Amino acid sequence: MNKKTSVICSRIKIIVTDVDGVLTDGGIFYSKTGEIMKKFHTRDGMAIELLRNNNIKTIFMSRENSQIVKQRAKKIKPALTFFGILNKEKLLGKICKKFQITNNEIAYVGDDINDLKIMELVGFSATPNDGIEDVKKIAHYVCKRKGGEGVLREVADLILNSKKLKDKNDKA
Repeated sequence: MNKKTSVICSRIKIIVTDVDGVLTDGGIFYSKTGEIMKKFHTRDGMAIELLRNNNIKTIFMSRENSQIVKQRAKKIKPALTFFGILNKEKLLGKICKKFQITNNEIAYVGDDINDLKIMELVGFSATPNDGIEDVKKIAHYVCKRKGGEGVLREVADLILNSKKLKDKNDKA
């Protein structure tokens, strides 16, 4: 991680993440009865716990209104969840007001065209390695992992490590 990225990440207090294509691989499984299933990575669940233990909140923000995602959120307990959101950037002000922070203290992880606007407004943005090219062009960080393979954990580790470096430098 370069010094500029480390400084930006050390300011982050909230990570907002898209779900499909970030926490999942974007694929959908259908059973014979029409039941829909998605695969999540356990490391992303641990990422939320690690972030919570370090006073960094996680927020799910999805265009979809999926019962499966609601079940996953119920298990791993992000600070907030927003479903059925068409204009994600419009929620940014509400999040800042609720938590008394600025856009620069928010990280956003997204992978597709509907994430572009919010990614341009936050302090730090990241995308899975298989995010679309337009998103990769504006993201501060392109993950080594693909969606559904622990992307949130990779971003969480980046942010937590930058905070440790900052704490170490502040004490020196």
